[in-house]
Amino acid sequence: MNKKQVDSTKITIFEEKEVRRVWHNEQWYFVITDVIQILTDSINASDYLKKMRIRDEELSKGWGQIVTPLQIETKGGKQTINCADTEGIFRIIQSISSPKAEPFKRWLARVGKERIEEIADPELAVTRAKEIYDKKGYPKDWVDKRIRGIAVRNTLTDEWKQRGVIKGLEFAILTDEIYKATFEKTAKEYMEHKGLDKKAGDNLRDHMGDIELILTMLGEATTTKVTTEKDSKGLEALKKDAQVGGGIAGRTRKDIEEKTGKKVVSSDNFKNLKLLKK
Repeated sequence: MNKKQVDSTKITIFEEKEVRRVWHNEQWYFVITDVIQILTDSINASDYLKKMRIRDEELSKGWGQIVTPLQIETKGGKQTINCADTEGIFRIIQSISSPKAEPFKRWLARVGKERIEEIADPELAVTRAKEIYDKKGYPKDWVDKRIRGIAVRNTLTDEWKQRGVIKGLEFAILTDEIYKATFEKTAKEYMEHKGLDKKAGDNLRDHMGDIELILTMLGEATTTKVTTEKDSKGLEALKKDAQVGGGIAGRTRKDIEEKTGKKVVSSDNFKNLKLLKK
């Protein structure tokens, strides 16, 4: 892996609270204000941090070596936010009087170790993804489908990459062809239907019901099969394959709706998971 920041922000969980992180220079960097918020329960983590630096002159002097500004996904889109690696976070923790400090230190060490393990054994990443969904309150049966869907999606995107799809916009175009043929909605329209906001970090598939996930998998798996059988190459040919794969899933959706008398595409989402978990 090159020594650079990964494009997407990863979320990890400490005591049911989210900590944003990015993989940079072969290690995890954590959003400092997220850590402050967890350890202090401060209403304004940024304000607490300013006061802490005034209080701890040594920390303030070495701030430039501790902090690394990195691109992080926020409600307003990607923004540059101060982050620190594990060593830097340990130094910040020294200035915080909190009963959570010691368990948080152990958690940090474990998270760093897990990333190295996942590089050596990618299956561990799947196991830990399941754990994160479970901690967020998703039902086990749903999690199994979601993880399987990720594998199906990755197989498809790998095929697209090998067949000339490079730009992110092209991936979005092809995905929309599958969605339109399967659900009669683009990804954007689907997000709006469910009351989701991409800028807030909402992921459409994390808010799909069981049948929606299954149909998405069917559309993408069929598209992969059609593409490999036809040995399609280039965006226009791949668009036709996506329409075929999505069309098969779309006809299945219509059959389900005819038999049940209910629409498959739901406006429901999982934003109230914590309430459901209780």
